[in-house]
Amino acid sequence: LFMIIMPILQAQMLQWSREKIMKAIEDKYGSKVITLIHRQETRSFFGFFMMRMITIEDSEAVLRAIRMTPKDKPIDFIIHTPGGIALAATQIARALSDHPAKVRVIVPHYAMSGGTLIALAADEIVMDPHAVLGPVDPQLGMEPAASLVAIEKIKEPKDIDDQTLVKIDISKKALKQMYETVKSILIKKGHPVETAEKVAEELSQGKYTHDFPITVEHLKELGLKVSTDMPEEVYALMDLYPQPTGIPAVQYLPEPIRRPEAVKKQ
Repeated sequence: LFMIIMPILQAQMLQWSREKIMKAIEDKYGSKVITLIHRQETRSFFGFFMMRMITIEDSEAVLRAIRMTPKDKPIDFIIHTPGGIALAATQIARALSDHPAKVRVIVPHYAMSGGTLIALAADEIVMDPHAVLGPVDPQLGMEPAASLVAIEKIKEPKDIDDQTLVKIDISKKALKQMYETVKSILIKKGHPVETAEKVAEELSQGKYTHDFPITVEHLKELGLKVSTDMPEEVYALMDLYPQPTGIPAVQYLPEPIRRPEAVKKQ
């Protein structure tokens, strides 16, 4: 019985600790905190690993949280994700861009692909100095849409098989759709049309590989509002999402722990 109850109690205590820090952030900034944090998880019994990504279920939950937030209350959206389903990320991004009060998207480590699309919907992106975003160019399965379109430049249509021609047609539509999505989200957040078009072209049209890291400096050069004033509470929150890999790959002797004052007072 103890072996059954103990993991449940540990999980509940971990959740309480997370909620305590989220409450501290809300009290400090007068905002509504919403998190979208994806970590690799071990499934019990079989013990295999599952990489979590943005899903439709995530978008449903996030949209519900945004809908419940008062129109005049700022949102602090903390995100850590490798990306996921484009539809889900687009829904979240559009919902955030429609929120009347200020929206901060906070990226402690990385928000790639669909996570970047969500970050672009912010009034301000807050990143660790070494955190990164990534390109939002569409992927057809494991194949980049931009690379499929490039086949037409090196082959005659008669030399391309029917299945690939279909993929090329879908890729053209996907690239155009993502360009327009990024552009419209940025314009809605008050960016000039020229900046919106520049960012959309840079991030959605296959200029880089899909895992290319977009740094704070790069984002500022594109004309986006980015801050590195990361709340210490966010780091404390991320500590409560450990990677369940058994033996850690990274080890070090810790310095004295510095707890944010807002957390200490809870």
